[in-house]
Amino acid sequence: MAVQASKAAAHGAKGALVLFSGGQDSAVCLAHALTHYPRVETIGFDYGQRHRVEMEARLTVREAMTALQPEWATRLGGDVTVDISGYGQLAESALTSERVIEMGESGLPTSFVPGRNLVFLVMAAAHAWRRGLDVLVGGMCQTDYSGYPDCREDTLKAQERALSLGLDMPVTIDTPLMFLTKGETWELAQTLGGKPLVDLIVEHSHTCYMGDREHRHDWGYGCGTCPACELRAAGWKEWAGA
Repeated sequence: MAVQASKAAAHGAKGALVLFSGGQDSAVCLAHALTHYPRVETIGFDYGQRHRVEMEARLTVREAMTALQPEWATRLGGDVTVDISGYGQLAESALTSERVIEMGESGLPTSFVPGRNLVFLVMAAAHAWRRGLDVLVGGMCQTDYSGYPDCREDTLKAQERALSLGLDMPVTIDTPLMFLTKGETWELAQTLGGKPLVDLIVEHSHTCYMGDREHRHDWGYGCGTCPACELRAAGWKEWAGA
């Protein structure tokens, strides 16, 4: 897979703010941003998620990333974490309370946190505006996803326009994983940072909804049975077996 130049980077973006959870997708997005943008910062959100171990994983992944390439260390700037736990209580789901992850009456899995990505993007855009960054980078994807409507390209295009109007400045939402399968996401990691980046993601990133850091698999740590683990494992099998 060739590394595709971001449309924003090609038009002289000032810098990028990565919505960074410490999971596989956001780790690949951070590597993407560090490859394409001259200045990169990160933002994380504590929304009362059950898998709070990701809040620790994000710091570990960030620090480890700077050791992979000197240029990345130079480009990576500050990080901020925003406490929106009240929102997590308002938008209660199986990710924020002790509920079984299953298909709900709405036709969406109970892991769906209503409007989560929209809230994240509004807060990220406000921080980016203050920091002089004009690109938001997120790991939203409509290829391998659970039907979450706020992961769709149409949703994000509308959000991009709304943010640009609301802030009275051009805002670009860069979603490098939008049309990739999880297997192709592993391949992109290999392309961006080689085996060292793949190894970093396996060992230090966290995706499991149950917060399991006890069970180690070829693809990383996790319970192995939640939807996030199943997607990550299937993607690894697709990529490693290719």
